[in-house]
Amino acid sequence: MDPKNVGDLQALLTLYKQDPTLLRAKQLNFLRDSLESMGDTISGFQRIEPFPLRGKEEVKPADQPTSEESDLETEEEGVIKPDEDDPQEMGDETVEVTNDMKTEAEQKKEEAYAALEEGELQNAIDLFTEAIKLNPQSSHLYTNRASIFVRMQKPNAAIRDCNKASELNPEDGQAYKWRGKAHMLLGHWEEAAEDLALGCIWDYDDDTNSLLKEVQPRALKMIEHHTKCKRRSTLKKIQKLQETLNWIKCILEEQERAQMGENTWQWMVRICRKYLDFFMVIIDPRIILAWLDVTWNPDNISKYRDNRKFMKFIGQVE
Repeated sequence: MDPKNVGDLQALLTLYKQDPTLLRAKQLNFLRDSLESMGDTISGFQRIEPFPLRGKEEVKPADQPTSEESDLETEEEGVIKPDEDDPQEMGDETVEVTNDMKTEAEQKKEEAYAALEEGELQNAIDLFTEAIKLNPQSSHLYTNRASIFVRMQKPNAAIRDCNKASELNPEDGQAYKWRGKAHMLLGHWEEAAEDLALGCIWDYDDDTNSLLKEVQPRALKMIEHHTKCKRRSTLKKIQKLQETLNWIKCILEEQERAQMGENTWQWMVRICRKYLDFFMVIIDPRIILAWLDVTWNPDNISKYRDNRKFMKFIGQVE
């Protein structure tokens, strides 16, 4: 095995010992999946879920801040407001870059470095922009411009450049380092920890490692906070659902009671209609006398054969 590869593997293991959450990075999915496929044959590596992304919905602060919220407020120290400038110019990747264009882009880069030494940050930005237009396929030009945006405290612009650089070259460690620093300015501790860890993997240096150690506790605290908020939100949704179910149950029970009352009334009407004629006959004294006559002597029924009302009454009684 190439000694350089062995050294890279040792560096990765050292980083993992410092921060076991390192395997949560999306760029290391291949490594995490390989370890999980080995089961228990490798000790110390447990299943690690990816870093949860910051939720878009903000948790509404309570009237009286809790101790947890007070702790989070301390994590906002040094955080700046995001820059809202229009997106910077990007290069056109479809342009066919010639050698002359690459040479001119390198000259612009050197001029940008000279402007940086003079403290002319905006001039350096403009020169790097010209270099990017000449050679839009160079990830290093984007990371160099991103580094200046970080110094100018324009983290959103820096993140856009680093995103572009990582698209062009996923192994560009500088892109992750400067994006991690930009996320630190915005207080995005989870994203900062992930990017700084990736920066150490692809291009290790002590400065980035120190920043990673500084960010890790804040990132873990934010993860714990977001987990608790999500749990509380889930409990509220369950409670709301239970209230809705109870409300629906009450409506159904009320409808059932109304249905039962309606069915009872319909049954009474049906019975009344069925025996209405019978009751009307009973209140006729002539029918009662005829019934007594026939009861006394059944042969007397022949006298009432033509009386339809009496014969109907006799049929109902039988």
